[in-house]
Amino acid sequence: MSAGFIALVRLARPLFLVGGFVFYGLGVAIARYEGVSLRLPALLWGQLAVTAAQLMTHYANDYFDLAADRANTTPTRWSGGSRVLAEGLLPPHVGLWAALVCGGVALVAIVAVGIIAMSAAAVALLLLALALAWFYSAPPARLHSRGLGEWTVAAIVPVLTPLAGYTIQRGVPGWLPLLAVVPLACFQVAMIIVINFPDAAGDRQVGKRTLVLRLGGERAARLHPALLALAYLSLPLLVVAGLPLPVAVAVLLPLPLAVWLAWQMSRGAWRRPAAWNALGFWSIGLLMSSAGLELVAFVFATTGAAWLPFG
Repeated sequence: MSAGFIALVRLARPLFLVGGFVFYGLGVAIARYEGVSLRLPALLWGQLAVTAAQLMTHYANDYFDLAADRANTTPTRWSGGSRVLAEGLLPPHVGLWAALVCGGVALVAIVAVGIIAMSAAAVALLLLALALAWFYSAPPARLHSRGLGEWTVAAIVPVLTPLAGYTIQRGVPGWLPLLAVVPLACFQVAMIIVINFPDAAGDRQVGKRTLVLRLGGERAARLHPALLALAYLSLPLLVVAGLPLPVAVAVLLPLPLAVWLAWQMSRGAWRRPAAWNALGFWSIGLLMSSAGLELVAFVFATTGAAWLPFG
């Protein structure tokens, strides 16, 4: 296997692709919970659109953030990009062309979803997610450089992706997936805050305005536990609004991890480079475990017969 191919795979950040399957699957699981029969071809084309959009984002982010990644002297396993372009393992134009190809694949998949699912709403959601993913780092918008990066990621990953999975199956958006993603959106923003601390020095050099730089380290560190608290405090209201109680209980299961993260941030762990890898890993773990547990809860709350592919 050539070094160039290995570098291209590393540039794709394949480990992060797992999130696309989990969040998209959550939307499908919610539709099945509501009794919608599974539309397998539309599901597969939708998943292809999500995965291709993720790959586009990873490639484009490394290309357009090359200056920031080169300026970053404290990258971690979870921040600072893949380091492939920053370390010169591939020429920068490879990242751009890979992003364009993946974006094209995503567009083809979205067209297929529109034809098969016959849902203008699903197509609109996927196109919105694709546009936000591209302009997250690409000019002229460069949303992450305008102080909108955290909110853009929260809109794409835990909100639009499950909503698209749900809408592809049901045909129209619904209320229940919006309820389900509220705590996940809080966890997502909190996670991005954590992984932006190692990037802060490099981001400052190139004018990238993340929440950590806009608020300052102290205030950003205080916002982190506030977001975690908001996620959990919202659960009773979400249950009253219609979120199934077993799903809310499932979100509560990783609460000890959230408490530990909040405690670490309050103790100033965000100041210590030695703590950055662990903080990033467990912040991602909190988000992914919460989303995965929601998915499992919806599956188990659905009768066995209704969860069969074409039941």
